Formats: sequence, structure tokens, C-alpha cells
Amino acid sequence: MASLSQHRVYIPTTARANQYILAEFNPSNEFYANFTDPQQCYERLSRQLFALCDEYELHNVHLIANDKLPVVRFHEESYNLQTAKQILFFYNPRYHEAHKCFYNDGQKSKKIRLLFLATGDDLRANSAIFHAKVVKVLSALQNSILEGEEQFKVRDHQHLTYDLFAKAKGCKESYGYKLRGLYQRYQSRHCSLPKEHNEMTYVTFRIPVTRMLKTQFQHLMNKPNYVDFYNHFYTLLVQQCESKQLNLAAMVANGCMPIIRNSQIDKNDSNSELQKLSFSTTENVPQYSQHWLDDKLVETMHFVIVASDNDEQGVGHGRFMNKVESVIREMVEPLAINKERQDLTVRFFQHISYFE
Repeated sequence: MASLSQHRVYIPTTARANQYILAEFNPSNEFYANFTDPQQCYERLSRQLFALCDEYELHNVHLIANDKLPVVRFHEESYNLQTAKQILFFYNPRYHEAHKCFYNDGQKSKKIRLLFLATGDDLRANSAIFHAKVVKVLSALQNSILEGEEQFKVRDHQHLTYDLFAKAKGCKESYGYKLRGLYQRYQSRHCSLPKEHNEMTYVTFRIPVTRMLKTQFQHLMNKPNYVDFYNHFYTLLVQQCESKQLNLAAMVANGCMPIIRNSQIDKNDSNSELQKLSFSTTENVPQYSQHWLDDKLVETMHFVIVASDNDEQGVGHGRFMNKVESVIREMVEPLAINKERQDLTVRFFQHISYFE
């Protein structure tokens, strides 16, 4: 039996934890008919939502009724940006609070989303408490203003973000994580989740196409297109994953941001901003994919490695994460990267979704 130390991954103490919960439903025509216009609908719903959030001490919550996908990132300043397809929320969980409503005047949103951002100092330790509070708010809404509407689809997103080169920059301290699955972790903390749920765990990392990288691979770039350049990295990704029995991976270099889904729910798709990647975590067969445009050189190449159900092993995802770190180091070690000055951002994601 493998020792427990093999099931721990040591992550720099400078790592940042994030958690947010997205609850969404498709409003019916009958629901909209209860109000004078869509604006009154959203304002009434948001007033009740924010009052409940005050009661349950949820301090950073947003109602999104413009059919845009929320993306959450850490930042020392609190602000949001909107594109045609997304709303990007930047905040520091330790300091920032907000209750906002986003909608387009006169437009009936196909989907209404409630975004709950975790706040406080120790998000990972308090994640089950935060989840339980959100569920109470959703239940109260379903028993009042949303009575008769379809169930909420609840998605709990958690991730750890850190610089793979943190030690080269002087951060010598690390913390050992077992990275237990969310369902198991919540059960142990008396936060019950439905048995019918979907859980996904994956890692993303990015390699910027810097001036130094262009110089290093000039022999591949001085060609009619960038196929050989991109294929070099994709081939390396697949080779390294295969050598470590990691069967689910993708490379995205088409200017879009990857979003990860379970293939039982969503299929591969893309638009001008987002690249949806769907994986089956139950099948023990290789699922590798690449997404780039032959004639377009991007500023950043995105890479995704997804855990299969076999990677959890009842202990956690520490061993999976050690394999992933090994893949990343093998890929970037030959590159012209100054580890003392340049970051290589790694994000470890855990998602769980169900109908409430």
C-alpha cells in the first residue's frame, strides 16, 4: 500500500484559495408575467435575495440576468468587467463586499444566475459552512418569490492558485494537502449534499508566448503558419500525460478561455471568447484534444489536465496533483523562462454540481 505521504502535494503557503457558488434557473413566462416588466422582476428578486444574504451573513452576492457567464478571479482591487459573453469579477475575499444586480433594460434573460462569492480569511476550512448558508438562501427563495419555478442548478467552485516557481522567488514554506473531493469533505463536516451529483477536478496552467519564447522557437515560427509551433507543445503535453497515466488533457491556443464540463451534461463547443471542453471522467481511455488556429499566434497557451474517477483513490487528489506538477515541470524546464521574475500560474479546481 502506498504511504500517505505519496497522497500529499506540497503547495507554497503563498497560494490563494477561492470559492464561489453559482445557482441558476431558467425563468418561465409565467414568472415574468407576475411583474410589470423584466426590470421590476430583477429588482424585486434582488431585494429579497440581498435581504436573505444579510440575514445569513453572505456579503458578496450578485444577481446576473443578462445571459453572461461569470468568471471569478483574485485581485487586490474590487471591480468587474463585461464582455459580450462574460462578466469578470475581481475581488479579494478578505476585504471586498458587494450586492449588485446586472441586467439589460427590457430584456428577458433566458437564465437567471445568482453568484455567491466566499469572503473571510480561511475559505477552504470554512467552505462547508459557506455552502450551507447559500443553500438556506436558495431554499427561502424557492419557498417564496420563486415558488413553482424549476429547481436551481447549483455549482460549487473551489480552486487553489499558486506560482510553480514560488521557491525560486524566495518562498521556501509549503503546506501539504491531500485535496479530498468536495462530497467527501462536506460529508465529514456535516454539510449534506444530494447523492445525485457531478464532481470534477482538474488543473489549468498557462504558458505565455513571450519575446524570449519566440526567439527560442524562431525555427518553428518562420513558416507559413504556426502549426509546428503549437504541435510541439501539444505533443509534449500528450507524451508527458501518457507517461504518468493521465488520460484527460487539452491544449487551447485559439484566443479563447477554456471552461471545463462533464461530457454527460455538456458537449465540446466554442464561441468568440470561450472554449468549452467536455470530458468523461468515468471512462479509462485517453481523451486528448487540441484547439488552435493555424494562422493565429496567441499571447498565451492554455493547458488543462483533468482527473478521472480513478485518480481520487478515496484519499484525495494529492497524488494526481504531484503527477500534474511533474508534467508541467517537464514541459517548461527546457523553455527560456526566468523563474525569479516570471510566474507560471497553476490553478487546482474542484467543482461539484447538483439540482437543489
